Amino acid sequence: MQWLCVKIRASLTYAFSRCYLNAASVPFIGFRDNRRATMVNITEDLLRRRAEHNECEIFSLEEVSLHQQDIERIEHIERWCRDLKILYLQNNLIPRIENVGRLKKLEYLNLALNNIQVIENLEGCESLQKLDLTLNFVGRLSSVAALKENPHLGQLFLVGNPCALFQGYRDYVIATLPQLQCLDGTAVTRSERITANQGLEDLTRRILEQEDQYLSGNAQGKEEGAVDQTESQQTGGSTDSKQEDGTESDEERREKEFWHTPCSFTPESRLQAHRHLEKKRMAKEKGEQKKVKPPRTLITADGRVLNVNEPKLDFSLTEDDHNNRIVLDLAVYRHMDTSLMDVDVQPTYVRVSVKGKTFQMVLPAEVKPDSSTAQRSQTTGHLLLHMPRAEGEIKAPRNAPRPSKDAARCRPATSAPNPREVGVPQWLEVEAKCSLDIANIVACRRADQGPLEAFRQNPAATTPTTSDAFTDDPDVPPLV
Repeated sequence: MQWLCVKIRASLTYAFSRCYLNAASVPFIGFRDNRRATMVNITEDLLRRRAEHNECEIFSLEEVSLHQQDIERIEHIERWCRDLKILYLQNNLIPRIENVGRLKKLEYLNLALNNIQVIENLEGCESLQKLDLTLNFVGRLSSVAALKENPHLGQLFLVGNPCALFQGYRDYVIATLPQLQCLDGTAVTRSERITANQGLEDLTRRILEQEDQYLSGNAQGKEEGAVDQTESQQTGGSTDSKQEDGTESDEERREKEFWHTPCSFTPESRLQAHRHLEKKRMAKEKGEQKKVKPPRTLITADGRVLNVNEPKLDFSLTEDDHNNRIVLDLAVYRHMDTSLMDVDVQPTYVRVSVKGKTFQMVLPAEVKPDSSTAQRSQTTGHLLLHMPRAEGEIKAPRNAPRPSKDAARCRPATSAPNPREVGVPQWLEVEAKCSLDIANIVACRRADQGPLEAFRQNPAATTPTTSDAFTDDPDVPPLV
């Protein structure tokens, strides 16, 4: 099994060098930025963020995806990206086609799910081969005649538009655009083209009549939609004031009424639905900002270290007595990058940060942070920490009070020892008064010279001296 070394960060007492590895945040193409609170425009920064596949260079960009960005207007693209071949602008709020006439190399333009009502301003796109206008509001079918200037246009999608419901819609488009090979995903046959060209004059008259009916009805629908929008804004202001005292059921009822109330299929209704969703999303973000989660306590106020396992990882803590060290095996995610981990070894505990989540474990003995090592398995992904124990450590016994000198002196000498006080230090007392006279003690000349050697060297010293007043009495026995 191969292991990968991991940096360890120690405390200030045991100085260790910390290694910072910052992973570059790369935005994803095609996903909506939920942090955006308002509708955006096409900017240079937006194009560079969407051009990471081209090393963020926009002058040589050939493909870019700008969908689901709430863009309201097409601008600056024809000046910054002249070599563009594929442009994705679906699911935005674009009301008209503009500022794309200088894109001579553009081959595919996707404008599905927008608010476009007229096909225009595409004459300069000489290389255009595919145009997607699915689910827009194109009601003037006669505006497809502007695509005659695009000789390479082979595919056109108009499904979901009001003009697709006109009688004779397919025949009119096929007859108007002779270069077209596929309409709404269906190939154009030779017989269809011949039939459409035979009755083109009559078909054009009927299409224009249906356009007038649609435009007149659309104008009336816009007026009704404007009235409904003002009423919804007024009621929305009153409902916002009632949300504080209202219940959750009232809010759900208003939400259902908004989505289930019939309305005209117009660009205004789509904008109204978009504003409603944006307002709801912003209210939700404000609510989440208010509920800030407090930081987790790792060390209490009195200095006690807590055991924490936020990432919920499996682990094993063992003591290697043979090598005099403590081993921690942490089951880190197998495919997680090592730069997302931060190891901090302290004398009494170890802390590992895994993707911002903290794992903390109190150690059974004091270790040396500066001698600790960290390795990661390249097969299982586990993190292995070897922490040598601190040598020469002297610990005072817990719950063992030391008796004072006054208490030891006051204890009677004749009392029996208390079995509960076994192991407690005792005090030895020496009496101040002693009957032994130590004034005439004289040290020997040599350390090995005893009384026998001194007697042999000077036997006269031991012979008693007789005085003149002494008389020997024969009746008295001698001293033995």
